[in-house]
Formats: sequence, structure tokens, C-alpha cells
Amino acid sequence: MTPATKHRFILIVFVFPADSTPTPTPWPPQFYSLLYRTVNGSIRIVDVWYDWPKRRMINVMQYQLGKLLYDVEWNNGTSFYFTLDSTKECETKYFEVGVLPPDWLLHGAHYLGQEKVDGFLCNVWEKVDFIWYYEDVVTKRPVYWRFYDGISSHVLKFEEGVVLEDEKWQAPVYCFQKGSDRKAGRQPS
Repeated sequence: MTPATKHRFILIVFVFPADSTPTPTPWPPQFYSLLYRTVNGSIRIVDVWYDWPKRRMINVMQYQLGKLLYDVEWNNGTSFYFTLDSTKECETKYFEVGVLPPDWLLHGAHYLGQEKVDGFLCNVWEKVDFIWYYEDVVTKRPVYWRFYDGISSHVLKFEEGVVLEDEKWQAPVYCFQKGSDRKAGRQPS
């Protein structure tokens, strides 16, 4: 090399954010999800429609070799659990928390790291020692969640923007008749 030869250097700089903890992805305003759920050793298939613009959610639960149960939840904390068969079962419950907003995990959830679940590498969050939520690292879709009491849900399908027809949200008239079951929690105000 002669003194006149210039040296070229390539400087590669890697910049990492100070906090590389992932943020949970808010739910879309409306979606349909198909779940495989276990509850105390029993299994059920659950169709879920979430409709945040109208502040409602419905779970249609097919129990293994058993009944088909509807759970319509409203943002005011009211939930109707009913069948549409000849038994005309209906139970109304009132909860302090209504339908979860799309960003429910952004406030108060703790990131626990990554874990492989159902073949997916997931980011995992825990919220108020109540729920553990697993989100696919690549697609940001929910994969699995489990609750403090052992209930777990495996997400088989997750479709954004799918909306259930309005008439499907109405609890049957027998849920509003005198003497209908009004168990658990507070009474309506």
C-alpha cells in the first residue's frame, strides 16, 4: 500500500430501544374467534363474536356431548346465559366489569417473556393474577389464554371484522319473564 491509498471503513451501528419489552396488540373493534376451551376437565367449542362499537360480546358454547349455551355480554355488566332448545334455560348475571375494551391489556398487564404454545412462539402477559394472555410473536394474534381458576382457551380461528347479525344478540323473551333466574352479583340499578 502506498501512503496515497485511502482506507474505507464501513461502520455498522445497531440501535436497540432502551426498553425492548413488546406491547400487547389491541384487539380489532370487531372479530370472530373459534376456541377450544377446557373447564375443570370438561371441554367445549366456543364461537366468539366481539363487537366493541356496540359494546357487546357473545359466546356460543357447545359442550361435549351436551347442550348449546349462549352467553350474551353487555358493557353494563349484564350477561344472559341461555339455551334456545325446549328447556328454555336462562340465567342473568351481573358483573362489575362489562365487555373488555380492545386495549384492555395495555393498562396494568405485566410482560412475562416468550413461550411456545400450540406450536407458536408467543409473547405472554399476565394481568391482575387473573389471566395469562399469549399472543403470536409474528402475527400478533391471540393464540391462547388461561385464567386463575384453570379455564383455558386455545384459539383455533381469529378473523378480524366479522360481525354477527343484530337479531342474534337478543336474549329470548323467557329471560325477561317474572321468575327468571337472576343469580350472582349485583342487581341492575
